[in-house]
Amino acid sequence: MHRLILMRHAKSDWSHTGLRDFDRPLNARGQQAAKRLGRWLGETPDCLPDTVLCSSARRTRETLAGLSLAEGADVRLTDALYHATADQMRHVLRQATGTRVLMIGHNPGIADLARRIVVAPPEHPRFDDYPTGATLVVDLEITGWHAPDMRPGKVVDFVVPRELP
Repeated sequence: MHRLILMRHAKSDWSHTGLRDFDRPLNARGQQAAKRLGRWLGETPDCLPDTVLCSSARRTRETLAGLSLAEGADVRLTDALYHATADQMRHVLRQATGTRVLMIGHNPGIADLARRIVVAPPEHPRFDDYPTGATLVVDLEITGWHAPDMRPGKVVDFVVPRELP
């Protein structure tokens, strides 16, 4: 059994008009959301990742830093996850090691991958639009991430930061 945690970056700051999209930071709400998500993951059984695959964009890196849980994990920052499609994300995931992988990316790719990778979607009103900070935890019956045909998995949990204390 392998566990995949798909997280969309937290809320970004649009007030910096001269920045490229890639360089946009988190806003204050996004920074707090990342901390709440980190606490939630730390308190959820078997959700501390041994591998983190993170887009190299500033807002995803800041989301990862706010989680404060990647210590000891194999962290890989990659341009390949910046605005990646679901298929591109699956390609990056095939290179993962470990049994618990956290992937931090962007919409619409992360939402599309989340829909494709579950047997049945969670009964949550925000799953389809996958808002900033949305996080899906899914268990997959696979022997490794390199599996060419990854069967859909079972949803363990789905949360958005606003629901967390």
